[in-house]
Amino acid sequence: MSGIRILGAGVMGLTLATELTARGHQVELVDPEPTPGPHGCSFWAGGMLAPYCEGESAEEPVERHGLGAIGWWQRHAGGVSRQGTLVLALNRDRGELARFARRSRGHRLLDGEAIAALEPDLAGRFTSGLFYEAEAHLSPRDALTELRRRLEAKGVAVHRAPPATKPDQLIDARGLAARDALPDLRGVRGEMMVLRCPGVTLNRPVRLLHPRIPLYIVPRGDGVFMLGATMIESDRRGVVTARSVLELLSAAYALLPAFGEAELLETGADARPAFPDNLPRLRRVGSTLYANGLYRHGFLLAPTVAAMAADHLERGIIPEFMDEVFA
Repeated sequence: MSGIRILGAGVMGLTLATELTARGHQVELVDPEPTPGPHGCSFWAGGMLAPYCEGESAEEPVERHGLGAIGWWQRHAGGVSRQGTLVLALNRDRGELARFARRSRGHRLLDGEAIAALEPDLAGRFTSGLFYEAEAHLSPRDALTELRRRLEAKGVAVHRAPPATKPDQLIDARGLAARDALPDLRGVRGEMMVLRCPGVTLNRPVRLLHPRIPLYIVPRGDGVFMLGATMIESDRRGVVTARSVLELLSAAYALLPAFGEAELLETGADARPAFPDNLPRLRRVGSTLYANGLYRHGFLLAPTVAAMAADHLERGIIPEFMDEVFA
């Protein structure tokens, strides 16, 4: 098949274009924005390639399919840091750590000395933790920009509006904007902030468990850190709420009081597209193939959804994440 048009150039659209181009298909992208940016929810992502940690609360396919994402991103975008994930809890919440360990795989238990060896800035603050050595992380903004750069270098056209010509196959990867055709799609709001704290060094994502407000901190280099955690059933986009700012900063301070001296560089919020079971879908509606519903697993599951879409277009198979064909 040739002549594939993809609507949307977020993480799903760019991943589809990359996978299909790599298989020799002629692809074009349509997106009203000229570059990846704050208009897309993937711009605000944490970029954690953490299938084992996500498996603690997610459906089984998230871990199974997410394991291949690390290699995919390294091959197609580079910039992947394979330093694992460190999961911690304050002494008062140590029961959360035991629960997290029971509900996840791929970890080993650390004592305080081992934690300090991995993250010297956390020395003396925690007596136990979990280390998921096989996990990784990347900078979402850099990864999206690099995917787009490589696609354009291969001659993939990016249009601000759909051309008048009709493609052989149309794929819709517009996220929440596709609710005009996918009525069971909903928004799950996520909020984040970016801090600069030159006095703190962390080498890998750190998750601080809490019964109500779990936190993750992802190092971006040069003393810059991304903080996130919130999941709110809402399609509201835009600024972070005051409550979330207070909760995120309080949790960061609890992890390491040095964050109290950090400079707040940026806050952001957006709504991630999700289906009722929080798993992605490939769905045919008429002649259009929809790829959507990545929920909070955009960078982790987009490569698998893209490969499934390519397999379906090439061989007509109905993959795991595909609904029955809709009229």
